[in-house]
Amino acid sequence: MTAPSSDAEVPAWLADLGLPGLVDIHTHFLPERVLRKVWAYFDQAGAHYGVEWPIFYRHPEEERLRVLRELGVTTFAPLVYAHKPGMAEWLTDWAVDFGRRTPGAVPTATIFPEPEVTTYLTKALDAGARCVKVHVQVGAFDPRDDLLDPAWGLLAEAGVPVVVHCGHRPRPGPYTGLDVFEEVLRRHPALVAVLAHAGMPDHGAALDLVGKYPGVHIDTTMVGVAFSENFAALPADWSARLAEHADRVVLGTDFPNIPYPYAEQLAAIAGWAAADDRLGSEFLRAVLHDTPVRLLDGSS
Repeated sequence: MTAPSSDAEVPAWLADLGLPGLVDIHTHFLPERVLRKVWAYFDQAGAHYGVEWPIFYRHPEEERLRVLRELGVTTFAPLVYAHKPGMAEWLTDWAVDFGRRTPGAVPTATIFPEPEVTTYLTKALDAGARCVKVHVQVGAFDPRDDLLDPAWGLLAEAGVPVVVHCGHRPRPGPYTGLDVFEEVLRRHPALVAVLAHAGMPDHGAALDLVGKYPGVHIDTTMVGVAFSENFAALPADWSARLAEHADRVVLGTDFPNIPYPYAEQLAAIAGWAAADDRLGSEFLRAVLHDTPVRLLDGSS
């Protein structure tokens, strides 16, 4: 099975697969001043994470949008996240507006444990938010917090997917861990949760949750690429296990905040598909387009 070796090869590769485009459920667009702070943090990744993390797509917003179009990304979820109280509401307002005015983008939201969370989440859902981001590691909050419980319930009832970064990478937080987030799933078993980075580094445990809860999915963000294999290598039976849950895997990339070309993530996914006869091109079409479309369209 072929795989793109550069960004320039991606459109022809998609055409060979018979796909109208890519649907990326895990990208990041933020207000300019916030994005600059995020990039400044990654500039110090050696101190924070013990590894250098140069931003590959460090371009102005219009250039980043052009890159996505040229890659063949037809739909993407521009995710935002808060690290302190009072931040999630205005970020959500910004993300809903960005999703409405930007071709290809869908309106998104974020939540934080605070008394107002259900109010601004309801407002965002009523305004058309189609995906929510929760960053347990950056936010350093407990996803089991009672203040969040009504919000989890609201999302479960609405069937809106929530991309949850709850794994221990790139570094552990006070409330990271799939075991912690599973307590949320026990309370809200219908929640459509996408485990960001496939629960990195606990990839096997992430697939265990996929098997236990019908709404749980994993995204491919930074999974299986050379950069991540250095500190969160995939298990040897990865492709075999994916074959058991082939309809619960969705494309995610972390664009633009990745230290390598976008095509490397696609090549990694193509490698998984080639490694097990039960996967193949059908799996690629599902991951890269059909399954994320289903989630973002609310037909999960």
